[in-house]
Amino acid sequence: MGFDPVFPGMLHHGLIPDDAVVLDLGCGRGFMASWILAAEQLAAQGKWDGTPPPRGMRFHGVELVADEVAAGNRALQALHGDRVSLLAGDMREAAFPAGLNVVTMFDVLHYVSYADQERLLDRIRQALGPGGLFITRVGDAQGGMPFRISQFVDRFASFMQGHRLTQMWCRPLLQWVQALEARGFVVKTLPMNEGTPFANVLLTARLP
Repeated sequence: MGFDPVFPGMLHHGLIPDDAVVLDLGCGRGFMASWILAAEQLAAQGKWDGTPPPRGMRFHGVELVADEVAAGNRALQALHGDRVSLLAGDMREAAFPAGLNVVTMFDVLHYVSYADQERLLDRIRQALGPGGLFITRVGDAQGGMPFRISQFVDRFASFMQGHRLTQMWCRPLLQWVQALEARGFVVKTLPMNEGTPFANVLLTARLP
């Protein structure tokens, strides 16, 4: 996790507010929850240097691989109780919990078809009220060699997990931004590839 700039970047930029109800789609074992809640504990002990981490976060996650969910729930609920709840299921169909004000999705959207991307973005828009925040990391399909490297890594990682990717549905950065703006989000971009060979960009999309 320490080698992935998205985790420290989320904290450095202060993206998650206090008392947030967060849904992470494609959450794996809940690494984001683990990172943020550990930072909260360190800050409470006076051992945190930098932008204060969010306090009081409640975290929900959806992950397709049931074994990942089981492992994450065992570890995180032992430490944080009912502040963390991971669900095994398809993010395109899983029920979203009520009261969300933050939805996150990292390096996942390009695994589903363009039509499913549109429907999923509509669901996220409907789940968030005024001031709601959607944070996603995407690859820029016009990113040249770094983008091609990220595709190779995605395919290799999926193969190692027993999946065979026949296609990925990627877009140029401008198209990702336009898809969010068309749904009423105010979008900002943050480079999120420092220390990596990838063409990754973090999009923060907030509803007025």
